[in-house]
Amino acid sequence: MTKKIYLPENEMPKQWYNIVADMPQKPLPPLDPKTLEPLAPEALEPILPKALIAQEMSHERYIDIPDEVLKKYHVYRPSPLFRASGLEKALGYSGKIYYKYEGVSPSGSHKPNTALAQAYYNKEEGIKKLTTETGAGQWGTALAYACAQFDLECEVYMVNVSFKQKPYRKILMNTFGAQVYASPSQRTQAGRAVLEDNPNHTGSLGIAISEAVERAVQENDTKYSLGSVLNHVLLHQTIIGLETQKQLAMDNAQADVIVAPLGGGSNFAGLAFPFLKDKMQGTSNTRFVAVEPSSCPKLTQGKFRYDFGDNQGYTPLMPMYTLGHNFVPAGIHAGGLRYHGASVLCSQLLKDGFIEAKAIDQLTCFEAGILFAKAEGIVAAPESTHAIAQIIREVEHAKIEGSQKTIVFNLSGHGFVDMAAYGDYLDNKLTNHRVDNIAVQKSLDKIKRYQPETFLKETTH
Repeated sequence: MTKKIYLPENEMPKQWYNIVADMPQKPLPPLDPKTLEPLAPEALEPILPKALIAQEMSHERYIDIPDEVLKKYHVYRPSPLFRASGLEKALGYSGKIYYKYEGVSPSGSHKPNTALAQAYYNKEEGIKKLTTETGAGQWGTALAYACAQFDLECEVYMVNVSFKQKPYRKILMNTFGAQVYASPSQRTQAGRAVLEDNPNHTGSLGIAISEAVERAVQENDTKYSLGSVLNHVLLHQTIIGLETQKQLAMDNAQADVIVAPLGGGSNFAGLAFPFLKDKMQGTSNTRFVAVEPSSCPKLTQGKFRYDFGDNQGYTPLMPMYTLGHNFVPAGIHAGGLRYHGASVLCSQLLKDGFIEAKAIDQLTCFEAGILFAKAEGIVAAPESTHAIAQIIREVEHAKIEGSQKTIVFNLSGHGFVDMAAYGDYLDNKLTNHRVDNIAVQKSLDKIKRYQPETFLKETTH
């Protein structure tokens, strides 16, 4: 049995895969919140460079990766595909389990795949500084690293609860040259408005996005950079799945089940989208499972609605499964999954039945993470433990069926700077958080006015 499957560097994909080209139902357009009419591409120019706007709107199936980005990818790509033989033994499973390990990147997660691309395109258009938000700090770290590679300044707004929980993430960002601020902050109107209402606010990704967008539009040489959710971000991450397809073929394996966590969508999309192409074309029966925390269950308890991507309503309205942009999830350690909505592309795929969604509580995920660390020797990021917990469920189900399925999951990052989270779990300081459907409905009621009449008729059941 081969433990690690390495793709030769010269076989690394040189194009990203754009799933929009193959989706039977194309995603609904983003809307201008003032008119509820489809947003013109030029409306995004204050926050995004033209090249990324073009990718955001593109229907091309494959988009070339620039040579400069490929060179930066070679620092850590292709990433290894592991046969999880230790986990298989621990679970008593006679089928196959594989994991794509993205923790080998300079920032320790999958996030540089898009951070490097975004920094490159901004640099090409003469931008000097990027602003962004970050939850657990993985995205902020990746963008800080990418900005250092392309000589850009980087300003990061980190969700307050994670800012306090994960000091080493902040130090990593500072080491790469970024300025990091706890969000909500006094630096922006958005932050001050939140703090005026609640001086001890724990923060949310929606609030941090508002702050980063506000800062970006105030300066001519500054743009905003997002680590998930948007189409072009998910596009850049598909190099994960494209590599995985080649690596599975090298081991004469085909995936029956693909699993990945979903916060905004980049983690899940990166692995799943290239494989979904075959399912949409009717040549594959692979199941695709997106896993979210029970404390932020937009896919399993939210509704498909038009909503803002941020707390203050600075972004366009996007069609997505959402809990409402004012929803503030509990301060769980999986900060990268604490987002109120899912990407437009993942939302449409769920709505159309191409993917499934599962929600798992915090304690179950950390229990799975401990088991995985003992079996495979890798301490997974708290976000990644959600995939591991679902893998255990899939194995249990396969045993009941008497099947020997091949299960593949995305181990999107290591948890070496998240050890305080594991410490809290081992010291019995963590609790589970559940979301009340009544609270969700109250949050969703606040966005009713943003639903176009025709859209409401189409999506209300």
